[in-house]
Amino acid sequence: MELAIIIVFILGYLFITLEHTIKIDKLVPALLMMSISWALIAFGLENFSEWFDSSNHKLVDGFKNLPHHSENHGASKTSWFENSLLHHFGKTCEILIFLIGAMTIVEIIDHFNGFATIKSFIRTKKKSILLWIMCILAFILSAIIDNLTATIVLITILRKLIKESKDRLWFTGLIIIAANAGGAWSPIGDVTTTMLWMGKKVSTFELIRLLILPSFLCMIVPTAIASFLKPFKGEFTPPDENSKEVKHGSTMLYLGLLAIVFVPIFKTVTHLPPYVGMMLSLAIVTLVAEILSSREFSLNQLATSNNIESTAHSSSPVFRALSKIEMPSILFFLGILMTVAALESLGIVFNLGNSVQKAIPINIFVILLGAGSAIIDNVPLVAASMGMFDLEVDNPIWHFIAYSAGTGGSMLIIGSAAGVVAMGMEKISFFWYFKNIAWLATLGYLTGACSFLLFQSI
Repeated sequence: MELAIIIVFILGYLFITLEHTIKIDKLVPALLMMSISWALIAFGLENFSEWFDSSNHKLVDGFKNLPHHSENHGASKTSWFENSLLHHFGKTCEILIFLIGAMTIVEIIDHFNGFATIKSFIRTKKKSILLWIMCILAFILSAIIDNLTATIVLITILRKLIKESKDRLWFTGLIIIAANAGGAWSPIGDVTTTMLWMGKKVSTFELIRLLILPSFLCMIVPTAIASFLKPFKGEFTPPDENSKEVKHGSTMLYLGLLAIVFVPIFKTVTHLPPYVGMMLSLAIVTLVAEILSSREFSLNQLATSNNIESTAHSSSPVFRALSKIEMPSILFFLGILMTVAALESLGIVFNLGNSVQKAIPINIFVILLGAGSAIIDNVPLVAASMGMFDLEVDNPIWHFIAYSAGTGGSMLIIGSAAGVVAMGMEKISFFWYFKNIAWLATLGYLTGACSFLLFQSI
C-alpha cells in the first residue's frame, strides 16, 4: 500500500510540474493526491507496520501490534489515524487562514490604489538607477507582502515607467531574483518560510539575523553585475499617462504594511499562533477601509433598489478584496501539504530523512534542495523536509532550508510563484530567461549560500 501511495504522489507531482503543458490547473492533481492518499491509508490501515507521531517527531512504539479498533477508546490504529489526520489538517489550516488574511489586506490596499504611492517616489530616468530602485523595492516589499504580490506590484509599476516590452523583460528578470531573495529572510515573505515559522522550526529574530545577509547578497550580486550590462545602459522615456489618484491610497498602503509587519510582533509578545495576529490585523485594516470607503447611497437608491444588500456588498472594499483572493493557490497548498502529511504519517518522509543524513552531508543536501526548487515546487519540498529531520527550533539547517528553497527557485522562471506570474504578465519565454537571467540567479544563490555556511563556521 505504501508503494501505491508513493506512485500517486509521483504521478500527481508530474501533473503539477507539467501544468502549463497539459493545461490543467495544479490544484486539481494536488487535491486528487490528497484525497486518494488518505483514502488508501484508510483502506490499508490494518496492514501498516509503522506510524509517525508528528507531535513528538518519532515513530509510534508497537504500532504493528495495535488493534484496528478499540472499544474502550484506548490506543488503536484507527485512533492514531484519526488524531493524525485532525492534527495535520489543523496545522495546514493555520497556514491557509494566515495566507487568506495577508492576501485580503493586500487586495484592500490595491482597491484604494495604494501601491501607486510607490510610483510617485521614482523620479529617475536612468535605467541603471531604476534597476537598483526596483530591486531594492522588491527586496523590501517581498519581505512584507510576500514575493508573489511584490512581483505583481512592481511589474505593474514598471509598465507605467517603461514602454518597450523588450526592456521590461530584463528588469522583470532581476525583480524575480530580488523578490525571492527578500522573501527568504522574513517569516511572512514566502510561503515556505511562513511554513517553517508557523511550524515552530524557526523564530522571527533568528530567521532575520541569520538570513538577512545571505539574502541581501543573493539580491545585490546579480543586480550589481546586471547594472553593467548593455540593457541597463542609457535612459528611458516614461509613457504618457493620465493616472487617477484614489483618495486615501497612501493611508491604506502604510496601514496595510504596518498591519502585516505587526503580526510577528504580536506572536512574539503573546505566543499565540500567527494566524491570530493576522486576523487582528485584518480586522483593523477592514474597519478602517470601511470607514474611509467612498460608498454613498442616496435615499432614492435605498428606496428603489431591489437588491440593497447585494449593492452594498459590491461597493464594499472588503467584499471586493475577498472576491479577488487566489482560492486556487489556497486549495493547491491544502492538497500539497495534506499529501505530504499522509507520507509523513506512514514514516516514509522520516525514514527518507534518516537515509539522506547517512548518505550525504546535510548542507550539500540543502543546497541540492534549493537547486531542485528551481524545477519542483518548493512548497512540497519544504513540507517534506520538515518531516525529515528531528532538529531543535532555530537549528541552522532550518534557516538554510528557508534560504535555499526561497532563493533557489530563481534559477528557472518556473521555479517560483514570482517567476510564473511574471512569465504570464510579461510573456517571458522559458529559454529567454534561461539564457539571460538564470546565470545571474545562480551566482546570487551560490553567493548567499556560501556566505551562510561561512558565517556558521566562524
